[in-house]
Amino acid sequence: MSEHKYEKFTEKEEAVVEGIDISGIWNRMYEPRELTEYDLTYMDKVTETPGAESMGWCYQCAKCVGVCPVDHVGSYGPRKLFRKLQTGTNLFESDDLWLCTTCMNCLRVCPKEVDMMKIMPAVREQVVLEGTLPGELQEMLQNVSEYGNPMGESPRKRVRWTKDLEQPPRDLSKEDGSESVEVLWYVSDYYAYHGRGNDAARALTRVFNRLEVDFGILGTLEKCDGDSQRLVGETGLFEELAQHNDEQFQKYKHGTLVVTDPHAFNAFKNHYPKVTGNEYRVVHYTQYLSNRLKELKPLLVKPYEKKLTFHDPCYLGRHNGEYQAPRDLVVAIPGAEFMEMYRCREQSYCCGGGGGGMWLDGVSADHTRERLSENRVREAVEIGAEVLVVCCPYEVSRFEDAVKSTDNEGKLEVRDIAEILDYCMDGV
Repeated sequence: MSEHKYEKFTEKEEAVVEGIDISGIWNRMYEPRELTEYDLTYMDKVTETPGAESMGWCYQCAKCVGVCPVDHVGSYGPRKLFRKLQTGTNLFESDDLWLCTTCMNCLRVCPKEVDMMKIMPAVREQVVLEGTLPGELQEMLQNVSEYGNPMGESPRKRVRWTKDLEQPPRDLSKEDGSESVEVLWYVSDYYAYHGRGNDAARALTRVFNRLEVDFGILGTLEKCDGDSQRLVGETGLFEELAQHNDEQFQKYKHGTLVVTDPHAFNAFKNHYPKVTGNEYRVVHYTQYLSNRLKELKPLLVKPYEKKLTFHDPCYLGRHNGEYQAPRDLVVAIPGAEFMEMYRCREQSYCCGGGGGGMWLDGVSADHTRERLSENRVREAVEIGAEVLVVCCPYEVSRFEDAVKSTDNEGKLEVRDIAEILDYCMDGV
């Protein structure tokens, strides 16, 4: 609903048109609502920032607002930001700068190619340089800088999740790099350190083992991929992480780089080459497994008789065009019934974790009615799903918290695809 208030109008006390009495408010004529006075100080500051030029291309068709996930739970969207900038809002000091999850749904429908995936990191970078970013982000960035992960955990603990496995992956950090490996698995921070991420990491290890994959991990040498840090404006930190991880990729010869995190997939595929000069044969784990479905299907012997729906990660789907691989795996699950949510594939909703949102729940709470993850959980419940299936390390924790906060415990489970495949292989 528009927040505009008509303050000036005229109306005739007596008015009859073609025999119809429209006296009073029925003949009220409002003055035009178009703005005639602008303060373009901060609009110019944004569009003069390298990378943020396209903010000025908006012609206010408002297609972006209808698909913006943040607007579904608050009031947001590129068009609304454009209007605020026209009327003097300083985006460099506004919380609006941090609400965008860079989900890319706005760019998907924008006829003028206003690119928030470039605008927001560019403006945020200026704020980071000034040191005025939210405290939540300062702590996260400090942790990544010091420890190589946003949790602030010791690098020595990065392989702790492997301790109880009967067949743990090869820890390449303990090798000299002279022996190659078929698959170099980049595990990611949340698989390595978060409790529920550990469950998925162990499950995927068992799946790889049953497929007899020759695979290894970087162990304590692995560091955060840096994509989210880049998106919140810490370009220097991103470049340091890219150079460090690239050194490991070059040292430990491998055939395919398999990642569990869509954000890492996006970084290695689209942004690392600009920093390192090297290209990577990188695939998301769902792509790798879907390419081995002929070998995988005979191993899925235990039925999983539940109603499943799937959440498309923004950075696997809209950002990189992969929608089918995870669905091929879900459909292959024996005994399961698969159903799509209303918003899926290109139009999929956002979990709220992208673009730094994983560490901005405090800022977001001040400007939204509910978390994006809660909105998504309600949709999954509404269509009758019993399990919300995910394939991004951010999402298990976000959606499980949302299940609790929306009082849907006992109605909806959240499971990584790897966990379900591992369950179906039980006893193989």
